[in-house]
Amino acid sequence: MADTGSVYSEKTVYAIFKSVFNPFLRPFSLKCTFSICLNFFLRQYHFAFLPGRVPVNSVDHSLDDKIPFVTSWVTIYLDFVNFWVRMVSFFLRRYGRKAYKPAADFMQSMSKLYYHVAEIYKKNLSTTKRPFYIKHPRFLLIHILDPHLMCIPSLHIMVSIFAYKMFEEIAGKLGEKEKLKEQILEMKQGALAICQSVLYIKQHSVNCVPATLYTMTCFRPDLFPPQEAEDFTNLLFSPAPPVHSAPPGCRVHPGYSPSTRLPHDIQAEIKSHILKLYRQFLSEKETAKSWDEPVINFLKQFPRAG
Repeated sequence: MADTGSVYSEKTVYAIFKSVFNPFLRPFSLKCTFSICLNFFLRQYHFAFLPGRVPVNSVDHSLDDKIPFVTSWVTIYLDFVNFWVRMVSFFLRRYGRKAYKPAADFMQSMSKLYYHVAEIYKKNLSTTKRPFYIKHPRFLLIHILDPHLMCIPSLHIMVSIFAYKMFEEIAGKLGEKEKLKEQILEMKQGALAICQSVLYIKQHSVNCVPATLYTMTCFRPDLFPPQEAEDFTNLLFSPAPPVHSAPPGCRVHPGYSPSTRLPHDIQAEIKSHILKLYRQFLSEKETAKSWDEPVINFLKQFPRAG
């Protein structure tokens, strides 16, 4: 078996090739692709071109103004699809047929995740104030592809969390959790970096983070229980510990993230807000008719987007 190495050294094209041409994996990859296209792109463009069908609320928070707009985080922000596809490549290339079933299960779960978050999007959309910055081609791409109507929950954050937790789960199922402990840490750091990137490039508000953590807990409470959500929150904005397997100079690796540091008091204020709101959602869920009711009620508190 090949040396484990860094997940970030993987080529996404390998997973794409295997998923398309392998008869066992193909149905799962097609279903996953369809779910992503339907529940993110098609739904969002439908709402953008036919406004008024679903209410849209602005979910900004005053804490957002305390987070600087740092354009250098855009590379990590745009890596979130590669982040989980790279993970599939990692297992398929190193474990071969042994990884087919876990990879298929992961893609099937990813399909369900997109349908899960769409339960909120179909009832209430959300947006935030984002700078119209197009000097960098990557920002132009964001403005072209993202009408910015699906801020809560944040798919960037949710997919990244799901990928790092599923990496850990698959490693356990393969009996390799101890061997891959450094890669598990690497994936968790990557998810934290992507979560931070959505705030630094102003694609999301701090209000989006607790709503997303809550949505993830509702989706897979066994995978992302409250304690895991709180631990994840407490690690936000912390310097990433060194990972020895990191490819030198990799622009999207968390170990090479832009060295943006928020003052400790602002970090504490943001984390406190995230935890308080996350716990509030969990508390309200106990008497709610459905898991998404606390989030929908929260969205309705904000002004309609003009």
